[in-house]
Amino acid sequence: MSGSDVLAAVKRFTTADVRDGVVDAVTALLESANISPGEIAAVMIGTTQFVNAFVQRKDLVPVAAIRIALPMGDGVPPFSGWPEDAVAKVRGTAEIVGGGSYYDGRDYRVLDAEGLRRAALDAAALGIDSFAVSATFSPIRPDIETKGRAIIEQAVPGAIVTISSDLGGVGLLDRENAGIVNASLRPLAARVVASLETAITQLNIHAPIYITQNDGTLIDTGVAASLPILTCSAGPTNSIRGAALLTGLQDAIVADIGGTTTDIGFLRRGFPRETTSPNRIGGVRTNFRMPDVLSLAMGGGSIVAKGGNGWRVGPTSVGFRLQDKGIIFGGDTLTATDIAVRAGYAHLGDPSRLENLTSEDVEAILDDMHAQVEEGIDQVKVSAAPLPLILVGGGNILLSRALRGTSETLRPRHAEVANAVGAAIAMASGRVNRLFDVASLGRDTALEQAKQEAIAAAVTAGAVPGQVEIVDLEELPMTHMKTGSAQIRVRAVGPLAAAMN
Repeated sequence: MSGSDVLAAVKRFTTADVRDGVVDAVTALLESANISPGEIAAVMIGTTQFVNAFVQRKDLVPVAAIRIALPMGDGVPPFSGWPEDAVAKVRGTAEIVGGGSYYDGRDYRVLDAEGLRRAALDAAALGIDSFAVSATFSPIRPDIETKGRAIIEQAVPGAIVTISSDLGGVGLLDRENAGIVNASLRPLAARVVASLETAITQLNIHAPIYITQNDGTLIDTGVAASLPILTCSAGPTNSIRGAALLTGLQDAIVADIGGTTTDIGFLRRGFPRETTSPNRIGGVRTNFRMPDVLSLAMGGGSIVAKGGNGWRVGPTSVGFRLQDKGIIFGGDTLTATDIAVRAGYAHLGDPSRLENLTSEDVEAILDDMHAQVEEGIDQVKVSAAPLPLILVGGGNILLSRALRGTSETLRPRHAEVANAVGAAIAMASGRVNRLFDVASLGRDTALEQAKQEAIAAAVTAGAVPGQVEIVDLEELPMTHMKTGSAQIRVRAVGPLAAAMN
């Protein structure tokens, strides 16, 4: 038995209370593997609770957005370009105060502490206690935002403050947006993380708990509670990483078919390919790194309906109510899972309830499902060369035909729990993404400094010292700047020390 063996796997339908679902699934898992709670060295959890909440505009709180940027950074105000329904839920107040730095780190105005304090008190008077602070070029000068956070916390006891330099890249507006989204989710994140911790304690498991983040690596529960946006794309990332382990492939297309969506991503050297362009979360543009994943509104719970153009699967879904709504389970809603059972792809529920559905209709519905996935595959590929397709997720039963653009289709053992497998093998990571003065330091020195900073960050995050490796390195010369600066991005990963004890 190796450290990458799957000893046992359990899959359960989603429950309304996350704690109940975790307790039920882990209890069954321990029994299946015949393992006692005391043998567990670490717990890795992947959750989509936070991104789902923002996309659905649920459980969000109003945010006071304070930008430190005057006199120059006021051309586009906070919340610009946001969808109206997101603004209605999240916008509390928006203020711009004096302060900030140039791209080389020099102050162009000292932080207006009194103006910041007044903005915080005005927000508090409206009952707002969640703040998002952003400043120009704060990834280079994070101390400006750190000072701003201290001022707010002193002025408003109990304030929950997110600073944008913890999240995004150099661009102010997209980084500010990420900070605001994060701030709107923090109270929910605190409740969810506490519920997860309670569930694990209730199971008599006394091991460190980690949450998977967007790049397939781990953060502790404290970081997840304060920076929940870092987990918003962990679901498909975990599935892609799990697919790599379950098949042994390092380069492939991965389709993770869940209850509501099909997430199609690209596996490159064992890790998800990351997007280099700005990304959108619930319609809001941000600039922190996320996996390059295309989400299709089609999954096992997708509703099947016939319209003027024939049968269509999705985009609406019964979600976690599949067991209540699906026809094979006694419900009255025709879903994609019903079709898979009627076609003989899976053996669930009572297929006799679908006898009135003709074979011609079934084939037409299957045509639509396969066509949607083929179109998605075409969008994520960067060349015409066919690649292996790995099907994972509980909805992998929906597809059975060969798909255009693929060389073969793999459905590995434990495909339905690839997400959990990806979380279980996740490692600790460290990142660097900032400007370096290459002209003064020299290119080799700047690159080495960035690498060492990323390695140190990975060790701080829990990686085993001496076993950290660099998996991504990008150098972007800032040719429009006279100083000879370059933006260097480095990612380092290493095995989790707590899981090796």
